[in-house]
Amino acid sequence: MKFHERIKELRKELKIPQVKMAIDLGTQRYSVGDWETGRGTPNLEMLIKLAEYFHVSVDYLIGRDKFFGCENCKHLPK
Repeated sequence: MKFHERIKELRKELKIPQVKMAIDLGTQRYSVGDWETGRGTPNLEMLIKLAEYFHVSVDYLIGRDKFFGCENCKHLPK
């Protein structure tokens, strides 16, 4: 699974609107939309925030690992 598919899948599984996710991460809604359609990619700092937000590893987000696996990740408040 590609990054943009994985981000969208995780967000939808948790029923988080793009606007809320953007606010939680300190970014714009259009950035979240761009990530989910593959038109854009987050920088390294945001990629780490995304992994923490979804409580998954960066490797999982970018498709290098098929398991969630992230023992030290903290979930941002919803």
